[in-house]
Amino acid sequence: MSEGPASDAPVGEGPGDAPVARPARAARRHDPGRRDRILDAALDVIAEHGVAGTTHRRVAAAADVPLGSMTYHFADLDEVLRLAFERHADAAATRYEASMAQSAGGDVADRIARLVCEETVEHPRDLVLALELYALAARRPEFRQLTQAWMQRSRRALEQHVDPTSARALDAVVEGLVLHTVLSTEPFDAQRVRALVGRLVG
Repeated sequence: MSEGPASDAPVGEGPGDAPVARPARAARRHDPGRRDRILDAALDVIAEHGVAGTTHRRVAAAADVPLGSMTYHFADLDEVLRLAFERHADAAATRYEASMAQSAGGDVADRIARLVCEETVEHPRDLVLALELYALAARRPEFRQLTQAWMQRSRRALEQHVDPTSARALDAVVEGLVLHTVLSTEPFDAQRVRALVGRLVG
C-alpha cells in the first residue's frame, strides 16, 4: 500500500481534531553578567582542579549556567582560560600597583616586605592561580603574553622607586620571595624580607 500524502498539520491536529495546545517556548533569560560570571567561575575551577582538570562542564556547573553557554560566549576552552587568567593577572597587578603607589616617598623595602607576607596570608587562592598560569605558560608559549604583560606592569610599578634595571631585578626577587614563602615549610618573615630587599633598593 502506498503512503498517503504527508499532512502539513502539526502532530495531533488531524481533520476534525481540535488543535492541541503546545507549551510556549520559554523566553531567554536576560543575563548580561553571564559571561563575566563564567570567567569568575573558571578561576574557581582552576584553583580547585588545576588547568588540567578544567572542563566546559565543570565551569558551567560552577557558574550555574547551561552547558551551551560556554560555546555561545567563547570559541573554545583555550579562550576561557586566556580571558580568565587575564582577569586574574589584571586584578593582581592592580593590587600591586596600588601598594607601590602607597610607598611613594616612604620606605619601599618595608612596603615590599609587608606585601610579600600579606600576599601569602591574604591571597592564597591567587598564588595557586599564579602557579597554574606559570605552568601553562611554560608549556604553551602563546600564554606567555599574559605573564609578560603582568611582569611589565609590576616593573613599571617598581620604577616609581628605582631605575628600570633595578626594577627588573627587584621584580624577580620579589616573585622568588613570594614563591619561597608560600612553598617553604620555613617561610621568610617580614624582617628577613625587608633586609634582603633593602640590599637592592639601598
